[in-house]
Order: sequence, then C-alpha cells, then structure tokens
Amino acid sequence: MRNQSVALTFATDWLLKFKSIFMKRDIFQAIADPTRRAILVLIASQAMTPNALAEQFHSTRQAVSKHIKVLNECDLLDEEKVGREIYYQLKIDKMKEIDQWLEQFRKQWESRFSQLDQILINLKPKKNEK
Repeated sequence: MRNQSVALTFATDWLLKFKSIFMKRDIFQAIADPTRRAILVLIASQAMTPNALAEQFHSTRQAVSKHIKVLNECDLLDEEKVGREIYYQLKIDKMKEIDQWLEQFRKQWESRFSQLDQILINLKPKKNEK
C-alpha cells in the first residue's frame, strides 16, 4: 500500500511539472476573465505595480497577483524591477494573436454588412416613386 501511495505521489508531481513546463496557457485564457481584461486595459497605458493594480479593484492584492500570474504565463506582460517594486506593462505585440484569430470573422462581418447595405439601398423608396 505504501508503494502505491509513493507511486501516486510521484506520478502526480511529475504530471504537474510536465503541465507547467509544456502546457503553456494561451492568450484566450487570459482574456476570458473580465478582471484580467481590465488589468490589460490599465497597464496598456502605463506600467503598474501589483499594489497599484489591486487598488483599482474590489479584491485583494493576492487575487490580483493570481491574475498577473496567468497573464505572465500567457506571455502578455513585461516585468521591470525598480528597487523593490515590480512594474508590469503590456506586451502589445502578443495581442496580435487575438487580432489574427478575429480576422477570419471580420471578413464575414464586413461581407454581411455590405449585403445588408445593399438590401437597405434597394428597400429605400426612390424620390420619383412617391
């Protein structure tokens, strides 16, 4: 029984390490949460510390730190240490992944809006038909 317990513990530890090394989060996990999206908006304009970010929300610094951890794992943040403080800023180039993914839908939307425009033009009564 002891050997099974040791083996299970070893396997669990190995899987967790494997997951953290090879199973990187993607950017869509980062933006899935409204708090993380708000953090991204805040740090897009200026670098901020975790304490400064926590002041913007009705949550603890610890909760904000967990969100920062996810954003870091998604490679969306740059860190800069200034003295004892860490300032986080947005890696704006990483956001291109979202834009590229959305591009396929943007083309469909534009096509449908063009079709709608044409329908509305055809439905609009002409001045001499009144």
